Amino acid sequence: MNTLKAVGLTRYLPIDNPQSLVDIVVEKPKATGHDILVKVAAISVNPVDTKVRAPKERVEEVPKILGWDVAGVVAETGPDCSLFRPDHTQSE
Repeated sequence: MNTLKAVGLTRYLPIDNPQSLVDIVVEKPKATGHDILVKVAAISVNPVDTKVRAPKERVEEVPKILGWDVAGVVAETGPDCSLFRPDHTQSE
């Protein structure tokens, strides 16, 4: 699969506006350098997310993806990553 589902925003609207958070599809990133790519099983919203999406006048050309706290398994590692390994026991 070359795409992923995400929740993000393009406009910083009050949370009661139906367009304040939107479901989007993005290209699957590639782990490079020391990065890891995590197959997400759960995500939560924390205070950083609420501050990031607080109402303001700016409009994003590319949707800003929210979600700092996730749980899942390592799906891919960059070539310079030495502390984590992909869990190949998990199905796609």
